[in-house]
Amino acid sequence: MKPYKIIISGGGTGGHIYPAISIANECRRRWPDCELLFVGAKDRMEMEKVPAAGYEIKGLWISGLQRSLSLKNLSFPLKVANSLIDARKIIKEFQPDIAIGTGGYASGPLLYMAYRKGVPTLIQEQNSYAGITNKLLAKKVDKVCVASDNMDRFFPKKRIVLTGNPIRQDLVEQNADSKTALKHFKLDAASNHKKTLLVLGGSLGSRRINQLIEAELPTLEKDVQVLWQCGKLYYDQYKHHESEQVKVMAFVDRMDLAYAAADIIISRAGAGTISELALVGKPVLFIPSPHVAEDHQTKNALAIQNLDAALMIREEELSENFPMIWKQLMEDEQLQEKLSANFSKIAKPNATRDIVNQIENLLHA
Repeated sequence: MKPYKIIISGGGTGGHIYPAISIANECRRRWPDCELLFVGAKDRMEMEKVPAAGYEIKGLWISGLQRSLSLKNLSFPLKVANSLIDARKIIKEFQPDIAIGTGGYASGPLLYMAYRKGVPTLIQEQNSYAGITNKLLAKKVDKVCVASDNMDRFFPKKRIVLTGNPIRQDLVEQNADSKTALKHFKLDAASNHKKTLLVLGGSLGSRRINQLIEAELPTLEKDVQVLWQCGKLYYDQYKHHESEQVKVMAFVDRMDLAYAAADIIISRAGAGTISELALVGKPVLFIPSPHVAEDHQTKNALAIQNLDAALMIREEELSENFPMIWKQLMEDEQLQEKLSANFSKIAKPNATRDIVNQIENLLHA
């Protein structure tokens, strides 16, 4: 039998790129001789991240509509037309056995043209509120892998499979213990029984979360040790807060150890992060970014909060509500245990495998 030819499209943000790479890795593990080709948007981060992961990628001239009135929107119809032509050409030349989309601008033209050419198609939706590209593709594709319940609001029920989001293998295996993890970050494993707070603002960092942690640091240091990932854009501004009890990092080199060290976590609410945090099963306070497309993070965080699996504060409510909610979280051990237990219930450690099972079913159909 000839090797499978698999085309994958997804990008714009890490939330679309890393699931795509995880799916590709599992495909390569399952079918070592398969041919894999990525399609992304030119000038977006996938054009760097995908080759770094060892895969070939082709770029389409595509971007999203600007929310405000902008001259950039005038070129949007031309970009769509150009991308559809290029996507058709890529499919004709590569002759894929299946096309997979994980969201983002480029996956729209690519999967639409695959559908038009009769190629089996599958999309993976990370968020609890579907992205616009995946919603537009909903009735065209053969299968939709989702990470949340009640997604038949956006997709035909008969095509939905609840798989969860792909997660890095080191987190699935979770071999790290807290003492080793604390030692790695030069935090005290004893520290008079103080808990450890992990603060995650995303790879670039969150200006508002950093402002909050700086302002609240005198209070926080009474309660916890702090492992503070402030982001590479902000490291120079906040590194002077480094002490025996506060570790400030531009980025986290070992997320498995950071999660193992943590007793409580403050985090943004990207879909991939939520899937990791469910697996980790620690009490979480979400501060969702209000600046992402369709306010996905707030919707993601609300979905978890409604399950009594995490707490959430909107950015505009931080000054007023954080001190009270932090005090409640620190003093109520039963609340911590309830949040941990409920969050753990929604973990999907086998998501990547289950998604590739669906791909295999379509390949054999």
